Amino acid sequence: MTLLETIKARRSIHTFQEKEVDIKILKEIFTYGSYAPTHYMKEPWQIKLYQGNGKEFLVEAIINSYQRIGMIKNNQEPKTIKMRESMKNFLRAIPHHAVIYFEKDEDPIRYEEEYAAVCAFIQNAQLAAWEFHVGMLWTITPYMHDSGFYEEIGLDINSVKIAAVMQIGYPKNVPHDKGRTSIEEKLEIIE
Repeated sequence: MTLLETIKARRSIHTFQEKEVDIKILKEIFTYGSYAPTHYMKEPWQIKLYQGNGKEFLVEAIINSYQRIGMIKNNQEPKTIKMRESMKNFLRAIPHHAVIYFEKDEDPIRYEEEYAAVCAFIQNAQLAAWEFHVGMLWTITPYMHDSGFYEEIGLDINSVKIAAVMQIGYPKNVPHDKGRTSIEEKLEIIE
């Protein structure tokens, strides 16, 4: 595929095959991601990659967070237990989870520059992954704003910001192209 074809063909993947992506391929994908624009060559992105047995640690941290913030009740009722197990099994079935974060800058302009660079890194990684037939889902979820979640995975919410949690693996199903709004509706030309 050409770059332009890849940009149009890439899809967010919601279901994955039960097969891990080789770590060499993941490193190559993230290396391509690192060619994102970055102010002052700071390359602010950091990655915590959870796979294999390491996923269990992340899954527990997510469930604990959902209980803390009230998305899942914190009781032993059969319905709650079933919901908790269902959510755990869903998360375990995803081959890789990548927590993408960066150090916060006190200067609001620098903070926005760093965040923008990390978002560009994520998009580059998604496009590179597609070239390797690997799918990703860029998630922004409530636990990313829970200080307890940060603490459980070894991050300090006061000094770093989680930009996304990427779900990664070989696609089980690829969604159809839903098209895009015509750029004519989004573009204002001022002459």
